[in-house]
Amino acid sequence: MQNVQFTVSPTRRLHGRVRVPGDKSISHRSIMLGALAEGTTEISGFLEGEDALATLRAFQAMGVEISEPDQGRVTVKGVGLRGLTQPKEDMDMGNSGTAMRLMAGILAGQDFESRLVGDASLNKRPMKRVTDPLKAMGARVETDEGGTPPLRISPSKQLSGIDYTLPMASAQVKSCLLLAGLFAEGRTSVIEPAPTRDHTERMLKGFGYPLTVTRLDAFRTQVSLEGGGRLNACAIDVPSDISSAAFFMVAAAISDDSDLVIEHVGLNPTRTGVIDILKLMGADITLENEAEVGGEPVADVRVRSSNLKGIQVPEHLVPLAIDEFPVLFVAASAAEGQTVLTGAEELRVKECDRIQVMADALQAVGIDARPTPDGMVIQGGQQSAQSAPIHSHHDHRISMAMAVAAIRAPQALVIDDCANVNTSFPTFVPLMNQVGLKIDL
Repeated sequence: MQNVQFTVSPTRRLHGRVRVPGDKSISHRSIMLGALAEGTTEISGFLEGEDALATLRAFQAMGVEISEPDQGRVTVKGVGLRGLTQPKEDMDMGNSGTAMRLMAGILAGQDFESRLVGDASLNKRPMKRVTDPLKAMGARVETDEGGTPPLRISPSKQLSGIDYTLPMASAQVKSCLLLAGLFAEGRTSVIEPAPTRDHTERMLKGFGYPLTVTRLDAFRTQVSLEGGGRLNACAIDVPSDISSAAFFMVAAAISDDSDLVIEHVGLNPTRTGVIDILKLMGADITLENEAEVGGEPVADVRVRSSNLKGIQVPEHLVPLAIDEFPVLFVAASAAEGQTVLTGAEELRVKECDRIQVMADALQAVGIDARPTPDGMVIQGGQQSAQSAPIHSHHDHRISMAMAVAAIRAPQALVIDDCANVNTSFPTFVPLMNQVGLKIDL
């Protein structure tokens, strides 16, 4: 992959209106369920980033007729639960852990062999968290030594539904097992110890597949479905990705005299931890034009400059903001006082070790950031005059978070290895430049 370098100049004001690309989680699932449905699914707002396109290509390889994306519009001619065909070669999931883990659930129920591969970063990520419960359902799925990709999946006689309690809150594991449950005999039931994003459950209902969601107590939820049903094609409008919008929220909050509106943002209650945390820090955030689209709440998010304060991040919000912590660390670095994050050990097994890599990056620009086993302690305030080159470690969210950090840097920041931004947010640079943050490639 070509090396792309960001040079980001300090700025004082962001303003205007911007619409970020479609939600990545929903884009993945719209292709998956659209392919398994009966009938034609029309998708608008599809994210044309490399991660979501990897999912699209995989289903094309399995015989599903899917149109090439055109300004976010995609047509999927579903083949039904049993209509996929064996791909001629390995299916490359690129950088996407979501795609690989969810695909494992779907492929576990097929009557053909398949192999899922990824890039250097994905090939280091843990997969036993999905392969172990899949094996308990009767699936034949193997990893490399150490429980990492590639995944090799062989036909099994018949999957059986299981009752499974997640050892840690993970929407990817929950979704993998629910998707496998579509092909299983009997009931598949997943109990999660804390709320996680529920796009899979909402979209299954949108495709007419019955499932039961039961709140067991203040934190635990049980999701259950019976195998052997059918999905009926529907129209899907993918809202703007709150994970992408988060970079603009923090950028506006930590710059001076800013007033920025991010349009049509998906505000699924299992994803709004980033807004809740920023508000606890004192961010000036308001919602406008609230509506519901395809079962998902959306609104325009208006953010004005704020004097942020350091906080102890409530642990119950951690799973609801797990992907946004790289840029939340930047918000903490600009806040007055100390911010403490605990209960976020999941960050160590993302595209990179996001705790260590963000601590290193913030220290490189003079921020007092101390990593802990399950989080970080950040002493906010002014950055020193130092400005070392930043390494993204092949992680798109590190690249974008540190571009936001440049807003308050004493001089331009140079961030290396930023081609990875195309995995989730291919228009990040032009949109940031549009609202006032100067990024040169």
